Amino acid sequence: TPLYSSAASDVYKRQMHGFKCTNKHKEIVMPMPIHPIFNEHSLQSIAKAEGLVVICADAAGSFGPSAKRVNRLMKGALRKFADSEVFEKMDEGEIQRFPAPLGLLANAVLLLKMKKRPSVEMAQKCGANIAKEAGKSNIHLFVTANARAAHLAFGIAMRRYNFNEYKTKNQTAFGSLNIYVTNVSKTEIEYNDLGAVVDGVFFTRDLVNEPANILTTSEFSNRLKDLEKLGLKVSVLEEADMEALGMFSLLGVGMGSESPSKIVIMEWSGGGNESPFALVGKGVVFDTGGISLKPAGGMEDMTMDMGGAGVVAGVMKTLALRKAKANIVGLVGLVENMPDAKAQRPGDVVKSMKGETIEVINTDAEGRLVLADVLWYAQKIFKPSGIINLATLTGAIIVALGHENAGAFSNNDKLVNDFIKSAGHESEGVWRMPLNKNYDKLIISRIADIKNVGGRTAGSITAAQFIQRFIDEDMPWVHLDIAGVASVKNETDFAPKGATGWGVRSLNRLISDIYEI
Repeated sequence: TPLYSSAASDVYKRQMHGFKCTNKHKEIVMPMPIHPIFNEHSLQSIAKAEGLVVICADAAGSFGPSAKRVNRLMKGALRKFADSEVFEKMDEGEIQRFPAPLGLLANAVLLLKMKKRPSVEMAQKCGANIAKEAGKSNIHLFVTANARAAHLAFGIAMRRYNFNEYKTKNQTAFGSLNIYVTNVSKTEIEYNDLGAVVDGVFFTRDLVNEPANILTTSEFSNRLKDLEKLGLKVSVLEEADMEALGMFSLLGVGMGSESPSKIVIMEWSGGGNESPFALVGKGVVFDTGGISLKPAGGMEDMTMDMGGAGVVAGVMKTLALRKAKANIVGLVGLVENMPDAKAQRPGDVVKSMKGETIEVINTDAEGRLVLADVLWYAQKIFKPSGIINLATLTGAIIVALGHENAGAFSNNDKLVNDFIKSAGHESEGVWRMPLNKNYDKLIISRIADIKNVGGRTAGSITAAQFIQRFIDEDMPWVHLDIAGVASVKNETDFAPKGATGWGVRSLNRLISDIYEI
């Protein structure tokens, strides 16, 4: 039985898609995605469907059997609109609402303009548009045999997300999602891997949206340990372990916090005997800037500074749910950057696991200090075939690329081009940025091997140059600066404002296309 089939039990779904966690404030039940129920197509179901009935017409205004049935029930109103100039001027993916339709129990009929055989990208976008128009109502979507029903369902499921766990009012849940198709079993199989991606994206969004008093380093670690239920091997390095390994670059960042620093390692062994591919994420659960304190305005957004770790966690969940045939290891460095009498100071010198010394010019440039030790550990322990790290690393990347694209820095053309291709397929924006040894002179320290900032100019590039110092010369590596895309102030095609889950889809696609056996 497919994981997302109508026959899957409610108990199983809760186990797979929802995690409980407890803390001193309250018990939290993480919200679950609303996955579709696929039903055999039935014209008789249309008149009795409650909520919203969604049907399609192509660019020429041609109706399939479902739209024809709705048109008859509505006494020709649908046909009259499809023949109008208004419909002709609608773009593909646009929707017209018909409230209180005569002859149906539904509250409204939504007419979607879409080709009979849309592209995958368009089908997913149409699904997201349906979700935005539907709000929290029950959805009954009637599609033709070639309409990419699984991808329509994916778009709807991706967009039907909110994070209101801490609101005491107006917590109305999303209604059901019913999709009527000509071949239920085939569509369920097509949706199976897509549903796993939805779950991974939602896991990432939930983590990134969580307030820092809830998602401490220990709570984050506990939620990742819960992924063992899905077949991942999850282990944790505590501060004593890191001290024994000489990880003083990472440990220095968390010295001012009561939350213990941790590294969580998630292993998925679904391939053969090949070396694993490694994903590494920055997990600063809250970033005050430390002694180099940030301005007060906007500091509340620094709950999202663990976005890189959140993406790695979401990808690992997705891989486990869909039983990916690849060996992947995900490592996240979890710290909190706080000012305190014990906190690291500007001017301090720390020694990394690699053995290089680092002069800390600015304690707010902490993410690269975390990544330095985690990346070095990943290479020495797992000897991966390649590495991609993700971090909400610099404000400079937002100045350069805004909120439309992440910045990609790489020492390997094939790996970065493979990733950019995967991101393009998944409609996740990314733009390659330069690396050049000439920038290294900006991070030369007077008293140590290297310093952690190089001034205001080329800020995202010097950060990447710093991280590259902790990558073996022959190791294929991509650094993704996701500061502008991990959490946004405006809604996107597939998410409301807030955490986006950017990167889960692209990395899953990369692994599926390149690394699975």
